[in-house]
Amino acid sequence: MGIYDIPLHTLAGEPGSLGDFAGRTLLVVNVASKCGLTPQYTGLERLHERYADRGFSVVGFPCNQFGGQEPGTAEEIQEFCSTTYGVTFPMFAKIEVNGPGRHPIYTELTSVPDADGEAGDIQWNFEKFLVAPDGTVVGRFRPGVTPEDETLVAAIEKHLPG
Repeated sequence: MGIYDIPLHTLAGEPGSLGDFAGRTLLVVNVASKCGLTPQYTGLERLHERYADRGFSVVGFPCNQFGGQEPGTAEEIQEFCSTTYGVTFPMFAKIEVNGPGRHPIYTELTSVPDADGEAGDIQWNFEKFLVAPDGTVVGRFRPGVTPEDETLVAAIEKHLPG
C-alpha cells in the first residue's frame, strides 16, 4: 500500500487520503496548538501560499502525544488555526504518530531517514516530511528546522511538479 492509499479523515470528519493530493508536492507536518513550536504555523502558511499555484500543499496532522500540547477537539483546533494563524492548508483528524497506536500514514513516513540517516519515531511536534508528486517520501526535516529554512525551501522547489 502506498502513501496515497492509506485511508484518512479530514479535521471535519470527512473520509479522505493523501491520494486526494496526487500530483502535488506535499509537506506533511504533525502539528500542535500549545507548543513552543506552534508559531511555525505562520511559516507553514506562508510556504503553502507561496507555492500553492505551483502544485504544492502543506498538510497538517494534529497530534497530542508530545506533552499533551494538542488537547482540543477538531472544532477547537480548526478555530485556533484559522483565527490565530490564518491557516488555509488542509488539516486531517488528530492521530498518533508514535507507539502502538501509530496511524499507518506515520508508519510509512517514519521509515524515511532524516539528513543524518536517522529513521524511526517522531521526535516532537512539527516534524516535516516532503512528499514528491508521485507519492514518494523524499525528505524528512526534524522539528527544529523551521518552515522557511533554506534547506527545506530548496528541497520543496526541487520537487515541485512540472
